[in-house]
Amino acid sequence: RELLAIPRLGCLNIHASLLPRWRGAAPIQRAILAGDSRTGITIMRMDEGLDTGPSLMQRAIDIGPRETAGTLTESLAGLGAACIVEALDSLSTLAERPQDAAGATYAHKIEKAEARIDWSRAAVEIDRRVRAFNPAPGAETRLDGQTLKIWEAELAASRGEPGEIVAAHRGGIVVACGEGALRLLTLQ
Repeated sequence: RELLAIPRLGCLNIHASLLPRWRGAAPIQRAILAGDSRTGITIMRMDEGLDTGPSLMQRAIDIGPRETAGTLTESLAGLGAACIVEALDSLSTLAERPQDAAGATYAHKIEKAEARIDWSRAAVEIDRRVRAFNPAPGAETRLDGQTLKIWEAELAASRGEPGEIVAAHRGGIVVACGEGALRLLTLQ
């Protein structure tokens, strides 16, 4: 509290979500995991809470259907830099808007265990996990006792038992999911 009161004009934060959605440590990954179609940057005045201060400016961008956490981070970094410059240039005229606590969601820190693929889940959900955990920690599965990182995948039209490899060819490895299938394109 005392530290926040030191700067004459207060403390600002560049947050990588459209607050109050995705307050916390992993807003970019959580937006992809949730299947959000849009995210953005919020320039906010910091207060004692975690990402709870009033917003001064928001700019939205679309989350592309093949967007990864890495590519979205790059886009948001550029947008955030432009927004903070604009906000600082017009700080005296920006209106503070309190966040609606009722619409708040929390972006928990990513745990490594979340990156393990559960093939009984729907293919669309697994695809989002692959994209959300690229570049870190990397979605993973096991095959014959070996860990495989999945860096790129896409939805595929196929059926089988969850986790069953239903096709393998130059176009990728197709794995059946609880609902639908996923074509694995880049593995490590």
